Amino acid sequence: MQTEKHLTGTLVLSVFTAVLGFFQYGYSLGVINAPQKVIEAHYGRVLGIVSPDKYATNASGEDGTFLQAGTEGTLPAPTDISEDLATSPHILTMYWSLSVSVFAIGGMVSSFTVGWIGDRLGRVKAMLVVNVLSIAGNLLMGLAKFGPSHILIISGRAVTGLYCGLSSGLVPMYVSEVSPTALRGALGTLHQLAIVTGILFSQILGLDFLLGNDEMWPLLLGLSGVAALLQFFLLLLCPESPRYLYIKLGKVEEAKKNLKRLRGNCDPMKEIEEMEKEKQEAASEKKVSIRQLFTSSKYRQAVIVALMVQISQQFSGINAIFYYSTNIFERAGVDQPVYATIGVGVVNTVFTVISVFLVEKAGRRSLFLAGLMGMLVSAVAMTVGLVLLDLCGPYVFAIFAGLLLIFFLFAHFKVPETKGKSFEEIAAVFRRKKLSAKAMTELQDLRRSEEA
Repeated sequence: MQTEKHLTGTLVLSVFTAVLGFFQYGYSLGVINAPQKVIEAHYGRVLGIVSPDKYATNASGEDGTFLQAGTEGTLPAPTDISEDLATSPHILTMYWSLSVSVFAIGGMVSSFTVGWIGDRLGRVKAMLVVNVLSIAGNLLMGLAKFGPSHILIISGRAVTGLYCGLSSGLVPMYVSEVSPTALRGALGTLHQLAIVTGILFSQILGLDFLLGNDEMWPLLLGLSGVAALLQFFLLLLCPESPRYLYIKLGKVEEAKKNLKRLRGNCDPMKEIEEMEKEKQEAASEKKVSIRQLFTSSKYRQAVIVALMVQISQQFSGINAIFYYSTNIFERAGVDQPVYATIGVGVVNTVFTVISVFLVEKAGRRSLFLAGLMGMLVSAVAMTVGLVLLDLCGPYVFAIFAGLLLIFFLFAHFKVPETKGKSFEEIAAVFRRKKLSAKAMTELQDLRRSEEA
């Protein structure tokens, strides 16, 4: 088959190397969950405070008396205990919240520069450069025990977040541009597979008898630096995107050469012709500002669809589950919440693998709608379960359920199917929608004038 001929060794290497960035993203999402109590206890020792839920026995192991942070086998004065207990929950909560959330803040900030750095350096060079952030961030976390751990972890998470924000834009850009149209859907889902695989790896390694213990947790946090190093060296073997070379730089022969590397013995001229059409269309377009993207009817539909698809993923509630699944299962009365969290990771990984094989048959839109509806049902079920359990603050998933209903309706009515379509054909779909909307408006105006 033609699609099988297109799946060359160079293409497999290029896609695998690129999605290693999403493996790091998934690992960073899941790694902070399991060792929470161990890291909080270490924060308490470094800061010289005692958390109210961190008990210790005395030297003989006979009682559950609190120990003064930083001392072994000695008891603090009663006044010191009460003073520590009054302040420690708030301080530890603040530092732990920063340790979790600063990753997302870093990603949000850096994501605004993806387009600029991708066009300025090229897809491969950009991924090489931003990998330095991942290596640096993981080093900070891996060395956390050798300094002020709370500062090093927060800094490391922030720098890693900067990397993931850039990588989450550069990787899909590169993968979509090097993939043949017939395989773009399947290869385009591999970044999600890399994410869930990274999450699952972090959950398994986070078990207390592996790396999620007081001795090994810095290694657990910094371990995705190994994937960063692997990606760095493999990127040196990957060809630059032919689409970038042809459309952005005008390097025709180099684009043909890289297409042959990626496609094998296939004639590259058909794809070159598609790129030429896209290049001519891009050249005829005027540069537009961010404001014009939303105010011009020519771009508004495509921009809104792209934004809503991304927003629906982030606000579906899945990230809240990954960050706090152990705590959720613990509140639900599960004896071994960490293993239940791993179960979530396994299910997520299995169904992502299934989607890789289904996406070209079922279509992107159908799977997207099915996923939104599944999350909607799950969010409602979790809300009901939490309400029936402790009637205090469980309605967060009801919010996610309401948002998911909005996202589902939007996707059903506004998101077009892109299965088997080239970039030019996808753009044509939005042009037709625009023309149809314009024709409908003109028809309505004509009817009003006739009625008048």
